[in-house]
Amino acid sequence: MKIPGPEHPITIAPNPNRVRVVFAGRVVAETASALTLAEATLPAVHYIPRADADMTAFERTAHTTHCPYKGDATYYSLRVGDRIAIDAVWTYETPYPAVAAIRDHLAFYPEGVDCIEEHAAT
Repeated sequence: MKIPGPEHPITIAPNPNRVRVVFAGRVVAETASALTLAEATLPAVHYIPRADADMTAFERTAHTTHCPYKGDATYYSLRVGDRIAIDAVWTYETPYPAVAAIRDHLAFYPEGVDCIEEHAAT
């Protein structure tokens, strides 16, 4: 396990906007409680609470990855009608303490979904 620091900063902040994820024309996740994780020079990633996702569109896969800063990630594919996006979603079910806030949250590859939208919260 590596600890985020000056050489590899990680910040997690509440996103003030409403975040919506659309796949195959269907909203598969929508929340006003997203967290935005910024890691080093990587693009920021929105993590959406699992409770705000339509889990009927998600299928757990056997794919896993490891991040020395966040821990082990597990993956889901999205299936809506005839469309499927393999391993389009990841989650850290037991993240390392430095990023514990993303537990029970889902992140989406932008290329695996129709769009990830942000709208001002009302």
